Amino acid sequence: MYDALIFDMDGLMIDSERLYWEIEKGISRQFGKEVSEETLWKMMGRGPVEGMRIFVQDLGLPLTAERATEIRDGLMREKYRNESEPMPGLIHILDAFYGRLKLAVCTGAQKEFMEIVVDRLKIRDRFDVLQASDEIKKGKPDPEIYLAACTKLGIASSQGIVLEDSANGCLAAKRAGCYTIAVPSDYSRGQDFGCADFIASGLFDAERHISSLLD
Repeated sequence: MYDALIFDMDGLMIDSERLYWEIEKGISRQFGKEVSEETLWKMMGRGPVEGMRIFVQDLGLPLTAERATEIRDGLMREKYRNESEPMPGLIHILDAFYGRLKLAVCTGAQKEFMEIVVDRLKIRDRFDVLQASDEIKKGKPDPEIYLAACTKLGIASSQGIVLEDSANGCLAAKRAGCYTIAVPSDYSRGQDFGCADFIASGLFDAERHISSLLD
């Protein structure tokens, strides 16, 4: 019934939401502002410029979304290179399903950052498809990115299982027609995951649930 397992990246594969929040809070303070968690939640899972457009608008910053994205990406680039660490259970779940299911990354981050991460963690060879936001027009919660990944994997979307840490990502996966497992991080636990098919406590729990689906 299921042929592929698709991973979101930020906050799911690596603990990068902490890094994004640190930088976004720092940028807001440069302008004498304090960004709320509600704004940061709305940004999660979206494409880079789309997320920063929310940031600029909510804070009333004298910047374009594009310029704000450039500032943030310049700071994040080094953090991805030097501070990307796998979330607990990531290597375990990859080991559990490598060779059993097709594996893919499907991230709202740009291709450059995705490739830094898979190379830093030495897991590039595990994946059949690496799908970044650069190659699509509409970011999560639009389903386009998951539909694109399923097409590249050569599967119907109903044959894909998606792991997501954000509500926007879960909405995108469900709208695409994938079986959706929410794995909330410390930075997304307050979001509404009502659309998910299953809410896991972490990647070890997600692995157990996926194994039960395949039995």
